[in-house]
Amino acid sequence: MTETLNPQTLRGDGITAPLRYPAFRRIWLASLLSNLGILIQGVGAAWAMTQMTTAADKVALVQTALMLPVMLISMPAGAIADMHDRRIVALAALSIALTGATTLTVLAWLDLITPNLLLALCFVVGSGMALMGPAWQSSVSEQVPPEAVPAAVALNGISYNIARSIGPAIGGVVVASLGAVAAFALNAVLYLPLIVALFLWKRIAEPSHLPREQFSRAIVSGVRYITNSPTIKIVLTRTMVTGIIGGAILALMPLVVRDLLRGGAQTYGMMLGAFGLGAVIGALNISEVRKRLSGEAAIRACTLSMGGAIVAVALSHQAVLTAAALVIAGAVWMMAVALFNIGVQLSAPRWVAGRALAAYQAAISGGIAVGSWGWGHLTDVAGVEIALLVSGALMLASPLLGLWLRMARIGARGEDAELLADPEVRLALTGRNGPLVVEIEYRVMQDNARAFHNLMQDVQLSRQRNGAYGWSIARDIADPELWTERYHCPTWLDYLRQRNRATQSERALHQQAMDFHTGPDPVRIRRMLVRPFGSVRAKDDAPDHAANEVLPVIAGATGSGH
Repeated sequence: MTETLNPQTLRGDGITAPLRYPAFRRIWLASLLSNLGILIQGVGAAWAMTQMTTAADKVALVQTALMLPVMLISMPAGAIADMHDRRIVALAALSIALTGATTLTVLAWLDLITPNLLLALCFVVGSGMALMGPAWQSSVSEQVPPEAVPAAVALNGISYNIARSIGPAIGGVVVASLGAVAAFALNAVLYLPLIVALFLWKRIAEPSHLPREQFSRAIVSGVRYITNSPTIKIVLTRTMVTGIIGGAILALMPLVVRDLLRGGAQTYGMMLGAFGLGAVIGALNISEVRKRLSGEAAIRACTLSMGGAIVAVALSHQAVLTAAALVIAGAVWMMAVALFNIGVQLSAPRWVAGRALAAYQAAISGGIAVGSWGWGHLTDVAGVEIALLVSGALMLASPLLGLWLRMARIGARGEDAELLADPEVRLALTGRNGPLVVEIEYRVMQDNARAFHNLMQDVQLSRQRNGAYGWSIARDIADPELWTERYHCPTWLDYLRQRNRATQSERALHQQAMDFHTGPDPVRIRRMLVRPFGSVRAKDDAPDHAANEVLPVIAGATGSGH
């Protein structure tokens, strides 16, 4: 049974709109419990480590073991999410995390856990969640309609921040009353609702008419798409810079409590709760911010507000004032992170969404990790107050990046275009034949030469991010109206993928280039195999492998697509 709602009734503007879709609602509620479990386990693991060793670095490594996998496997995880059924990938990832959590529980109950074994099992749990991240985030657009995606992204942020607000406190109560083993067991149990919710989700798969990409090729394709997408590159750069600078408030909060507020564990919990409360408030208002401000204006407002809040935390010695500043910092931090996430989600087409979101995860987690390390070293040298003042000053100055790296206005995600029929060929080809050279001849009036050349720079990025390389545009010196666009694809199969990856907006861009063409004859397209003898049998009795490898053809599709 398909789940549908009238788009006129649900515009997707309200923050709670995605919860009207049963699949998203079940997964969101289950993910809230899962996030709680992870944070409860973090408290239990940190406490268990303090009972086994007095080494501060071992205690600090617990969080590293849980977060490091996000940096290490984010891009492979994104490639896997794009290559396979995202629901199955998420279930497999949760199974890995559940196995790690269950093993940790059993060994701790049998009193067989050691510091190194604890770190290793935390790494296993972190790896499972890192593998799940891109599959889960990129599947949001399959659970709700396009107009509800921004609200759904914000709700996912609310889920984590609600958990962060109350998770450590619940973890502290569980550990204090029942011990670390109970925290590990509770985390394992809280994975089960999310596994059930994903199992019940009836995902509508859209099978590709082409064979699945190889794993290494899929990673290369993701990197190539990102490097040729100016919008995504800007979002990722701004994300990493914000993470590096803003990481100070997250990394130094225990020292703020100890050195500036002269408080203890209870005060620390209150400050964490204030930051988490602010994050929830920020996420609840993200839709309103997007309606009222452009992407650049919203990021500018968030970073300026956060810079002021960090300075206030640095100068305050009163818990009430610090908590108020942390509420503001949490709200604008959540807004900025959600805006960056939405920017990536809506800029990447479906075929590469998992890899684009994996790059976003690597940018934010990498920025926070690098920033935390740097702010920690600065604190050792100059003290926590100076470190926070420097962070606040840099955050206040960060909107200047918008002069060079301006956030684009993000609308709805570019819809996939209609599949094109495979071009007619008379040479027996296999998917591995290549490289392939494509030449497209345009006849353009000389008065339109500059406008055509400028447009072709955008066409170049479109071709390259979808799989082409060696792109060039040349003008005939004997016939100035004749222009030749030329690009390569590694194999015939890569070419078929490249021509069908274009979104509707990219197809419209290609059509604009075609519209410059004049003359009685249509645009001429040549597709040539660089090594034609590779498809010719060396001997008459040699087996013809091409005869046994047939690629399917999409019947009834339209358009040349080059």
